Amino acid sequence: MTTAPSNALHIFIDGDACPVKEEVYRVAARYGVPITLAANSYFRVPRGVEQVVVDATPDAADDYIAEKAHEKSVVITADIPLADRCLKAGAIVLGTNGKPFTENSIGAALATRALMADLRSGGDIVGGPPPFSKQDRSRFLSALDEALVRLKRG
Repeated sequence: MTTAPSNALHIFIDGDACPVKEEVYRVAARYGVPITLAANSYFRVPRGVEQVVVDATPDAADDYIAEKAHEKSVVITADIPLADRCLKAGAIVLGTNGKPFTENSIGAALATRALMADLRSGGDIVGGPPPFSKQDRSRFLSALDEALVRLKRG
């Protein structure tokens, strides 16, 4: 299967740790939007979903998605540096919790990420983000639907 032309509506999923793949498949099918899932390993995907398995080097899936993202694409990721790269390419970027990354919010997200990494490396903070909730899933579905409607309208 080949990726859609760069000017066509398309969804890219950063697949390795994405908790909303099934939701993306359903919404994309309803709108007739092609999907590319990029990951370091194989996943079961529905017929028609393009799966790109990259090598296991750090950021290989991110590099693939960032290279392909464009102004008519929606990128699904929890990776803040990838979100930044895709925003610069003109894509709509949604976190897996449904919160959009925007030009106005990405700077603060990058700064918070760096601060948290420093605190974790110093042993001041342990653990990760809160568990994924039903509210996160609902917010994600609403945000993805809104993004696709906005892109379809042009």
